[in-house]
Amino acid sequence: MSGQLNSLLMRSDRAVGIVGYGSYVPQYRLPGSEVARVWTKGLSGSPVKEKAVAGLDEDVITMAIEAGRNAVARSQISPTEIRAVWVGSESHPYAVKPSSTIVAEAIGTSPNIQAADWEFACKAGTEAVQASIGIIGSGMGRYTLSIGMDTAQGRPGDALEYTAASGGAAFLLGPADEAVAIYQGSYSYVTDTPDFWRREGETFPSHGDRFTGEPAYFQHSYSAASKLMELMGTSAEDYTYAVFHQPNVKFPSRVAKMLGFSQEQIETGLLANEIGNVYSGSCMIGLTAILDTAKEGDRILMVSYGSGAGSDAFDLIVTDKLVARQKLAPSTRDYISRRVEIDYATYSRYRGKLKG
Repeated sequence: MSGQLNSLLMRSDRAVGIVGYGSYVPQYRLPGSEVARVWTKGLSGSPVKEKAVAGLDEDVITMAIEAGRNAVARSQISPTEIRAVWVGSESHPYAVKPSSTIVAEAIGTSPNIQAADWEFACKAGTEAVQASIGIIGSGMGRYTLSIGMDTAQGRPGDALEYTAASGGAAFLLGPADEAVAIYQGSYSYVTDTPDFWRREGETFPSHGDRFTGEPAYFQHSYSAASKLMELMGTSAEDYTYAVFHQPNVKFPSRVAKMLGFSQEQIETGLLANEIGNVYSGSCMIGLTAILDTAKEGDRILMVSYGSGAGSDAFDLIVTDKLVARQKLAPSTRDYISRRVEIDYATYSRYRGKLKG
């Protein structure tokens, strides 16, 4: 590997891994057919079968606490040992007030930590993961908690309403010798591609329609994944699993095929059809589903995508510590199977779409 290529690969001085992981998906489900019934008299199709919807008593903070507690339970460490708590989201409950401090206190950390909220559209969670690798890899802290969580919004009648969902995941990172999966390297790719945005004071986001696929999602996801594999000297066949950001079912399936992955390699982590697009937690919750069933030696490629735009790609290898910790907290499938179907009127009430 040349010096120039080596400088592009992000790899910490000290090996870092996932010590504990957890997810959360609300129980309520809105079928895509119900959205179509309201807005097109049922004549349009839906990019997903259904999506998860947060209840009246749920928001990014409450869901992040649940996922964070699951990650701590699997890590088998005291939460007082955590050095940083970071929450990535594009739907924080407060415009000015951190989500991270509430999450940190609720899971039982000490006040002697670093806490912050992260934003980068749908890759806010993996931005926090990258920073966690840096903190632990440099020796500044032993454990950090990185969370990607959203209660994503869509304007009534907009295409986003079919997919914009609620849920996410948490990863407690620490030393490689305690990890269930070790980060072998990562790479990030960003450009100024304005495919999706929401200005301060606006309730719902806007999007660039045809730009959301190409040059946004596909260029960034493909570029990050292909460059990381080049830097690592790997190809698709070297990985047991791959997981990509999931705005729908077609996008991750297409980019996987572009990179040489089979449908079987992405199937375990492809949850969009069942829970929709959980934005900042999309590929992260897909990784939790993979970790729920993976075994020692399995190699995983995870690629996030965030509008605006950018992608983070990670290469992980599963260790012998995973199997013993899989049952220490509810699995992602446990949350997905806890399903209560709702109609559009109930959804509108739960998500505050009825304005007086």
